[in-house]
Amino acid sequence: MGNKLYNLFLTFNATSLMIVIFLIKQHCIIINKAPNWVSYLIFISIPALMTGLSLLCTRFLSTDSIEGNVKDLEHANNVYLPSYLGYFFVALSVPDVETLIFVFLILFVFTYFSQTIYFNPLFLLWKRHFYYVTTENNIKIFLITRKVLRKPSDVHFENLKRINNYTFIDNGGGKGESSDG
Repeated sequence: MGNKLYNLFLTFNATSLMIVIFLIKQHCIIINKAPNWVSYLIFISIPALMTGLSLLCTRFLSTDSIEGNVKDLEHANNVYLPSYLGYFFVALSVPDVETLIFVFLILFVFTYFSQTIYFNPLFLLWKRHFYYVTTENNIKIFLITRKVLRKPSDVHFENLKRINNYTFIDNGGGKGESSDG
């Protein structure tokens, strides 16, 4: 049950920027006497902070490792961005709140069941990178990590957190090149 709740949380985080874009488009404000951009920053900060919270919650996921040597490594940061930008364009074209609710719920359900919930561009703000890792057994894994990985031979993770059978997150502890140098 815990993983399903976590996956719902990840899905909401991944799709919530659609609501933010709609609120900005509608010129919604929270603080009447402040400039509009203050409200917009608050709107954007909520999903960013919730994404950070989802990273903290990974400690409750089961621990696992990548079995076998890594055969191939593919950077995936830009793979999902075109799809994600589609959410923005949808949010810009939604005319009212009622339509937003229905469109959001449809996208939420499709995102949850498609299991692309793990790509959330807000993870980039938290210095996470996305990779497809193919093992010597030809198993392709989606990996979220702080590390900047360049060579398959340098990829060794023993303390990954399992989101599902093909998606793992690493919050540090793996061997690879650090983004800090």
